Amino acid sequence: MNGSSLKRRNDLASWLKSLFGRDSPVEAPVAQLEMLRDHLDELLTKVVPEGYALRCYQEGDALAWCEIMEGNVGRNWTEEKFHEQMASDPRFHAEGLFFATYNNQPVASACAWRMAIEEKIIGSVHMVGALSDHRGVGLGHLVNAAVLLKLKEQGFGKAHLKTDDWRLAAINSYLKAGFQPLNTHISHAERWEVVLKNIAAYEAKSGR
Repeated sequence: MNGSSLKRRNDLASWLKSLFGRDSPVEAPVAQLEMLRDHLDELLTKVVPEGYALRCYQEGDALAWCEIMEGNVGRNWTEEKFHEQMASDPRFHAEGLFFATYNNQPVASACAWRMAIEEKIIGSVHMVGALSDHRGVGLGHLVNAAVLLKLKEQGFGKAHLKTDDWRLAAINSYLKAGFQPLNTHISHAERWEVVLKNIAAYEAKSGR
């Protein structure tokens, strides 16, 4: 990552912090925001940024996964929690947990999931995160595209995800991947209005 890219990313991080008053919420909203892609046609191509690679979960990846998720999706992750909440779940498949790697080290991840073991129609984009030093280079697009392709291979016709109001860069990535806001809670419509306005400001700030 060159100096100008790093400066731009840091400037954006400072601006996001000024928007929300802190790096990320101390407490989660009443209900997470939800998004839906109502078909799995015309999926984005997997584009691997220069210097990175894409692969699936391998034995020994638990700690790296915890480091990626820490602060992005929950806190206090441990290898034990990974095995309890992910690897031992019947919905988990190693070939559905993707990692973007840099110098062979996992730096971003996302997982193909389903809301219930019996779910056959709507797949889930689950546990998406990237290490702070590797944000802004397209890894979100990469792991999301990998998950959507896997969900289609698994026979799902739609894709669903949950996210948080403050994750503007991630939400922007989801919108570009074909997801749309899904209102399932009384607070969602008003919160989405704010988020989408902030997304437009984010786009203008980043020059995209």
